[in-house]
Amino acid sequence: MTAEQTFRQLAAEKILIFDGGYGTSIQKHGLTEADYRGDLDLAKDQKGNNDLLCLTRPDIVEGIHTAYLDAGADMVETNTFSSTKIAMADYGCEHLVWDINVAAAKLARSACEKAGAKDGKPRFVCGSIGPTNKTLSISPDVNDPAYREVDYDTLKADYREQCDALIAGGVDFLLVETCFDTLNAKAAGMAAREAEAAAGRSVPLMLSFTITDMSGRNLSGHTINAFWYSLRHLKPLTIGVNCAFGADLLRPYLAELSKNADTLILAYPNAGLPNELGQYDERPETTAKLIRDWVDEGLVNMVGGCCGTTPAHIGAVAKALAGHKPRAVPELPVVTRLAGLEPMHIAA
Repeated sequence: MTAEQTFRQLAAEKILIFDGGYGTSIQKHGLTEADYRGDLDLAKDQKGNNDLLCLTRPDIVEGIHTAYLDAGADMVETNTFSSTKIAMADYGCEHLVWDINVAAAKLARSACEKAGAKDGKPRFVCGSIGPTNKTLSISPDVNDPAYREVDYDTLKADYREQCDALIAGGVDFLLVETCFDTLNAKAAGMAAREAEAAAGRSVPLMLSFTITDMSGRNLSGHTINAFWYSLRHLKPLTIGVNCAFGADLLRPYLAELSKNADTLILAYPNAGLPNELGQYDERPETTAKLIRDWVDEGLVNMVGGCCGTTPAHIGAVAKALAGHKPRAVPELPVVTRLAGLEPMHIAA
């Protein structure tokens, strides 16, 4: 049985548990610039380059994976949110992109195999693909609306390198997450599909939208349903939402998506909103209760945490959802699936 088949079988039986934030866990180690840099000869300051730790402090990265797995996670993501050449250019680490992604995938796989050896349960590795710090849809120059810092082909090529490396390292799925620009997500999704074909094995795609303000839209102006209809041709294994808000504020957007997406839904909120110091105060039991409300309404198939969440949060969520049934994936009318229309637009 393939990883996808096992995953789908489990997703039909229970709420699957995703992991939580990595930046929060890394910050608790109080690392210095020397910890980030290690023995690498790099010109720029590396403090804050969390993905580089896959090479310089693999013990910390695998330890975070293990903490989430011990807390009850069924799947973990690689520590590669910024591991494209475009994002790594800020640190002068473009030449390390392949090595970081491969190492990250192997670290996550190692942690999953060790967890599985202890209890016999399957675990899954999601290759994390962040949005980069560039946008295809919006000019960064208010005086030149047509200007773009990057073009589609360049961005897709960078995503393709990351996808190839993650697959080479052994991930089960490719997770394009925190999508603030729908066109960026299209580039990443196409790169993922091309990498899957080149690898000659199934590596399903997962997509996660992020809301930028209370209008419920992403930075490129799309609602969560518009995002879904723009990308459904990629046939993602999961669609969902992460970051930006806590579980309470994400609920109405999940309710909309749940009605219209004929695939599995993964959602992982922040631990509430940050305080004036940029820290997250929401307690694990509060996050768990709010996510439990999602489950009681039948909105999700798998859940986890984003910024500010810790293994304690994931442990509380796993405990609160034990024995609860996942969302039933709707069977949309054939004309809806073909036309990409919402059910409400179909005449009775």
